[in-house]
Amino acid sequence: MIASYYEGNKTFSVKSAIQVAPGPGEVRLDVAYCGICGTDIHIFHGAMDKRVDMPQTIGHEASATVAEIGEGVTGLAIGDSVVVRPLDNRGETTADRGISHICKDLKFIGIDAPGAFQNSWTVPAFTLHKLPANTDMKTAALAEPLAVACHDVRLGEVKQDELAVVLGGGPIGLLVALVSQAVGARVILSELNPFRLEFARSLGIETVDPREVDLVKLCQERSGGSGADIVFEVSGAKPAALSMTDLLAIRGRIVVVAIYPQPTEINLFQFFWKELQMKGARVYEPEDYEKAVQLVASGALPLDRMITHVETLENIQQAFDQLEHAGNAVKVLIDCRG
Repeated sequence: MIASYYEGNKTFSVKSAIQVAPGPGEVRLDVAYCGICGTDIHIFHGAMDKRVDMPQTIGHEASATVAEIGEGVTGLAIGDSVVVRPLDNRGETTADRGISHICKDLKFIGIDAPGAFQNSWTVPAFTLHKLPANTDMKTAALAEPLAVACHDVRLGEVKQDELAVVLGGGPIGLLVALVSQAVGARVILSELNPFRLEFARSLGIETVDPREVDLVKLCQERSGGSGADIVFEVSGAKPAALSMTDLLAIRGRIVVVAIYPQPTEINLFQFFWKELQMKGARVYEPEDYEKAVQLVASGALPLDRMITHVETLENIQQAFDQLEHAGNAVKVLIDCRG
């Protein structure tokens, strides 16, 4: 087998490696495809060097086939198609209140432990979700980011015919918009990048550039003067965080999806005046993964169109180099089959 290794300094190597036999409670997978995530780009830029034990195989948006099963594992068979929910919560304690996807000692597989940019990957069996027969393995590699969107929409309690505004048109923003539309919401996606605006429109999402359209006025027009029911902040941009309260109706809701490493300004007066609500949303829970698997298998969302490029594992360095500079990429997959 071969595996890629992040070496630091924006450098990957690809080398021969030895398959890791599964121990008790583990499964060895033949990896099919793995998507390049924004987190992987952060690693590539050196922003997570203190967390990644270099040289290390990264990657976590994977589809795969069961190749070998460890002792004590039930419910899986050799040849099963699966996706991996890359959260190792075995460090959870009673202090974590049973919220295992955000427990204090959570390990993210592909960051804190070896990931999927390799032919063969051994993981805990409890991280696996089986795919229905004949599920396309390329689109299945989008199950992980899609599960993020399913979690966001579920926590936001989005309902049919509600007006939802998504701030930010990257891959997660697009998926949040698509999942919101799938439950019947009326969605407006706000984005500055012209390529992302046009790409979102091609997926059937209404888009606006807030520099050209008064988004507050548009929300009022679409809601009989009241404003949006819910805002998803996915951009990570301070101006978006400051503006999101202006878009909302009385008792409107905010779901913060983006990561803000530093405190940022928000309008707390609007929270008092309108009785607004705000929730944070971090990764996903098993039920969100199951929902994502259902959506992938159903073909209800145009996930295949979000895959703008596929590169081989041997060319992973070129894939990251191109993605860093490309302005017209949405989701890039690495073909790990070798």
